[in-house]
Amino acid sequence: MKSLDAKLSEIKRNPSSRAFIIADAKDADMAFGVRAPGPRSYLARRGERPGRFSPEVWSRDEFGYRNLPEFLDIIREVTHQGLIDIMLMSAYVNEQLSIKEGLFKNSHVTPAARANDTTDVWAVRHGCYTREASQPFRSASIDHIQCGEVDCARDGDDFPGANLGLYSITFVNDLEQDREALLWYKEFREEAERKKFRHFLEIFDPNVSSGIAPEKLGEFINDNILRTLAGVPDSGRPIFLKIVYHGPKAMEELAQYDPNLVVGILGGSAGTTYDAFKLIHDAQKYGARVALFGRKINNAEHQLAFIEMLRLITDGKISPEEAVHAYHGVLQSKGIKPRLALDKDLELTDQAMSYDGSAARRSTVAVQNNPLAGKDGRSDQSEIRNPKSKITPEGWPRHADGSPDFERMTPGHRRAFDVTRLNRRFG
Repeated sequence: MKSLDAKLSEIKRNPSSRAFIIADAKDADMAFGVRAPGPRSYLARRGERPGRFSPEVWSRDEFGYRNLPEFLDIIREVTHQGLIDIMLMSAYVNEQLSIKEGLFKNSHVTPAARANDTTDVWAVRHGCYTREASQPFRSASIDHIQCGEVDCARDGDDFPGANLGLYSITFVNDLEQDREALLWYKEFREEAERKKFRHFLEIFDPNVSSGIAPEKLGEFINDNILRTLAGVPDSGRPIFLKIVYHGPKAMEELAQYDPNLVVGILGGSAGTTYDAFKLIHDAQKYGARVALFGRKINNAEHQLAFIEMLRLITDGKISPEEAVHAYHGVLQSKGIKPRLALDKDLELTDQAMSYDGSAARRSTVAVQNNPLAGKDGRSDQSEIRNPKSKITPEGWPRHADGSPDFERMTPGHRRAFDVTRLNRRFG
C-alpha cells in the first residue's frame, strides 16, 4: 500500500492521529517554462548534466537554471529518500518517470500529475497572463496521465502512469468567471469518476481584485469549497484539499466542519526557511493534514535536508525554530552557503503567520528506518555548531558503554545531541 492511502485511512479512522501527508510539487514546468527546474545552486548527487550552449552566447553559470535532466535527477533522489508521500509532476515528466522508467512501481510514494493549468499559473517571462482574471484550461488529459496515450486500455484499475491528479480552481468573486470555472470542474469530475481517476482539489485565492478584504478571504474560500462540494457525492469528491493557509480560525473552521474532509495547505513563495517550517507546524496544529510545497522545497539549498526537517516537524520531534538551526548546521557541514544568514532565516516574513501560534518546543529527534542513515541502518552522530555555544561530541551525558544517557539529558543536551546526529547524517 502507498503511504498516501495508509495515511488517509488512518486520518479518517482516528482524527487525533499525527499522520501527515507531505507532497513535493515538482509541476512548475506547467507554469514557469525555463525557470521551472529552479536555480542550479542545488543538484542531485549525480551532479551536473551539461547542455550544449554556444560559448560566444552563453556561459553555463549565466544560464542559471537547472535543465530538465538535472530536474529529473532531483525528483528521483527525493523519491528514493522516501520521506514524502506524493510526487506531483507535469503530465510529461510523469510520462518520463512513471510510465517509461517505472520510478514509483516499488516505492511507497504516489505519483500525481497536474490535471489542469488555469491561466493564473501561466507565469512566463514578459507575459501578462497572470494579471488577468483566471480562466479555466486543461493541457493534460486523464488518459495521457494514466497511460501516456489518448485512449487507455481499461481492462482493470492498474495504470502505468499516475492515477492521481491535481485540479485547480481560482474563485475571483465574479459570477460569470466562477460559474465557468465550476462547469469545467463538473466536467472533469464526471470524466474522472468514469475513468476511476482520483484527484485532489486546489483552491487559489483570487488572482485579481475581488472586492474582498484580505482578512475575509479565508471565509470566502471556505464557503466556496463547502458550497461546491455539497453537490458532490463520495464517488466524485476530491481525496483532499489544497488551499492557502489563512490562519488558525479559517483552518479550524474548515477542518472541524466535516471529519471526512481532509484539508491541506499549499506552500506559496519561497520566503524564509522559518516561514516554511512555521507554516507546516501551525497548519498541522490547527487541523491541516496535508502540505504541498513547491518553491519552498525546490529553491532550498539542500532539498533532502529541507524535506527531512519538514517530516521531523510534522512527526512532533522538533520545533520549527530548532529545525532552522539544524538545517543551517547541515548546510555548514556540507560547505553550502545559505541563501540567508541564520538570523535572517529565522525571521517570519509570511503575513499569514503573523500571530502568536507558537507551541512548546520539542527537542528529541529520533527517526526510525531513515533512508538517509548509514549503510548499517544506524544514524550517525557528529557535531553541528550551536550558534550561541560550542558543542563537542562529549557535550551530553553518556552511559558507561558510551551510549547517550537520555534520562539525564537536559533540553540543551538533547538539542546538542539531535543536531549533531542530523549533521553527521547529511555530512
